[in-house]
This record gives sequence, C-alpha cells and structure tokens, in this order.
Amino acid sequence: MAVNVAIVGATGAVGQELLNILAERKFPIKNLSLLASARSAGKKIEFAGKSYTVAELNKDAFKGVNIAFFCAGGSISREFAPAAVAAGAVVIDKSSAFRLKQGVPLVVPEVNPEQIAKHNGLIANPNCSTIIMNVAVWPLYKANRIRRIIMSTYQSVSGAGVGGLDELDRQTKAYAAGQKIERSQFPHQIVNNVFSHDTKIGENGYNEEENKTVNETRKIFGDPRIMISATCIRVPIPRAHSEAINLEFDRPITADEVRQILSRAPGIRIVDDREKNHFPMPLEASGQDDVLVGRIRQDISRDDGRGIDLFISGDQIRKGAATNAVQIAEKLISE
Repeated sequence: MAVNVAIVGATGAVGQELLNILAERKFPIKNLSLLASARSAGKKIEFAGKSYTVAELNKDAFKGVNIAFFCAGGSISREFAPAAVAAGAVVIDKSSAFRLKQGVPLVVPEVNPEQIAKHNGLIANPNCSTIIMNVAVWPLYKANRIRRIIMSTYQSVSGAGVGGLDELDRQTKAYAAGQKIERSQFPHQIVNNVFSHDTKIGENGYNEEENKTVNETRKIFGDPRIMISATCIRVPIPRAHSEAINLEFDRPITADEVRQILSRAPGIRIVDDREKNHFPMPLEASGQDDVLVGRIRQDISRDDGRGIDLFISGDQIRKGAATNAVQIAEKLISE
C-alpha cells in the first residue's frame, strides 16, 4: 500500500540518508513532501528519478500525510510534531523530544516491534548509540537476562551531522598543511584528538549521551532494574560508532554460546577472526545496516562465568537513525 510521506529536515545528513534508504528498500510512496527551514526552502532534491522542491516547514504542511519522518532537532519536533499528528499523520521522530514520554513507543524493530502498534500518532526513534548497542545485546538478554551493562563508546563526527564531518575535514587539511586549526562545531580540536561527548553534563556527572543510553535501554528492554554505566567519547572518525561492552548475566554463559546466539540474530554480522586479528571496525560498518560484533570473550576478571566482553561497530546514520526509522514505517504499514 503506497502512502503519503513527509520528511522534516530533508536537507540534513539523516534526511538525505533516509531518502537513500527509502529508495534502496523500495518503500511504497504515493506522494513525497520534503520540508526544511526557510534557508533550505526552494532547493531541488532528486529522488527515485524525480526532482522535488524543498518546501518551508510550517504547521499546515502535513495535510494528507500518512507518515512524517522527523529528522531535525528536538525543538523542531516539539513545535511541529503535534501539528502533524493532528493532521492524521503518524510521526516517526528521530530526536530526543519524546523518547522517554509515557505512552510514546521507543522502538528498535529487532527488539520491541510489538510497541509500534501501541502508538497514538507518535513513535520515537532511539539515540544512535542506544540502537547499535541494543541490536547486539538484546538477543543475549532474551537468552540469559543481563543484570549489568558497562559501555564505552567511540563516536564518529557524523553523529553531529554535516557540520561535524566538515569540521574534521577542514581540520585534517589544516593540520596536513601546517596551518592553524580552527574549530566551530566541537568544543575541542577533533583531528588527532578524542574528548568526552560534546553534550551537557548532568547533575549525576554523566553527559546527555550517556544518560540517554541508560534511560532509553531500560525503556526499550522493559527492564527498569537493569544496571547500565556508559562513557561516551567523540573520536576523529568520519562515520560509524564503535562500542566496547561488558555484560554481566544472571547465569553463567560461554563465549561460544554468545557467538551462536548472535550468529542467528537479525541485524548482526559476526566479525571475530582472532587468527587474523580482524574485528569490527567503523570503516567496514559504514554504509551498511548490520551491526558488526566481535572480540567475543569471557570476562577474565570474574570466576563465576557470568561475564562477557564484546566490541561492536555500527553505522549511526543508517541503522542508528534512518534505517531504524524506515524499518518502523515498514512494520507500521504492514499491520
């Protein structure tokens, strides 16, 4: 069944990737509306062999729209998503505006697709690092409840959008030329450097990215008791996030059992070649939807057999944002 689709933030990095994925997956579109800020209105975008003109976002732009993908920031979603819902559209929102709001499904299709049908016109797309981790950890949680997750991230600059990519590119060229390195997107130099994720530090000492991972995973898993500690770091990588994850299970589990479970799980590709020292890398995760999982090993710091270590990489623009949203939409129209 072909549906009328609107994309808010169509000219941004995620909006552009969303268009690519809608085309790749042959999502059935009857009419397409591309919406953005006033400065982007009038731009031409090619999609599926047709040229579309970007229109300025306003509250009257959703008449007749069935599905509205919001690929802009939280302030835009809070202002315009209610108008889209009132017009009869189902909003699939990428921002953090509604993720923890009661009654709004927060969905990773490989984890909790049953939540999609419970929407009241609004479905939230989780944070990118949360999605990537959840895809890898959920199959293990189902087999043997996980008590605790300790995660350290290595997050690429494209998580900050086109501006992050541009800044890394400019700084890399300036460094190579021996020129002064200027910064505008990030609070610190990104080339040849790593730093704590560039979000506000909360009262608990964790930054917003870390708190998102904790709170969103608890909601998605339906387990408010699960213990999670995250350290989120920005690294000078163009695309795809990586994460080092330590898991504590209810019962003993072996690395071989973990490997078998994950080899059968959707959305995962095992990259775990010890002989060749070949494990998940952002270079290989970029441009695909699978989360790469490797470095699967027993936690040698404990003798009860309940600890496992993993290393994962996933494309945060695709699976961590755009593809996850399209998968939600596919399930929405198939119901």
